[in-house]
Amino acid sequence: MRLQSGDGTNRLSRGCILALTEVLRELAAEKQSLVITGNDRFFSAGAELEVIAALDAPSGYEFSKMGQALMQSIDQFPAPVYAAVSGYCMGGGLDLALACHRRIASPHAVFGHRGAALGLITGWGGTQRLPRLIGRARALEMFVGAEKVSARQALQIGLVDAVVDDPVGEAARRARSAKALDRSAL
Repeated sequence: MRLQSGDGTNRLSRGCILALTEVLRELAAEKQSLVITGNDRFFSAGAELEVIAALDAPSGYEFSKMGQALMQSIDQFPAPVYAAVSGYCMGGGLDLALACHRRIASPHAVFGHRGAALGLITGWGGTQRLPRLIGRARALEMFVGAEKVSARQALQIGLVDAVVDDPVGEAARRARSAKALDRSAL
């Protein structure tokens, strides 16, 4: 499954979130492993900031719930889901990668949740998933400091499972070898 947008940043727009949620619903019945990826420059730059800025309380809550539903459907997918990350994986894009069961990065991948620098915090589950993955103190550094993390650093702190030249190929190889319902095979 390849994330795409007209500008190449693979923003998680309302339409993109709804489409991904529907595709996941359809694919869940097949119980086949999935690989989610973007392009060489962007896995995903996250939510559309112009949309976020225009949200009021009720629409913000709705948008948050929509994103949470997508992340939950990935997290609870009945087969292994891999994020193959090249380039930038920021904000809601990081939330998306965190919802995947495993993350494989290219050497030039960059991870971050820059919301604090913009006066924002994620509403899509990243504040729960990141600390469980890399520890509370390190996650707070990333969130509060709006810190960017290189692929090498991401591997060292446990954010990604591997750094390879071809993350899509490696994720596909792992997906083929994983048993559809046996997450321990991840």
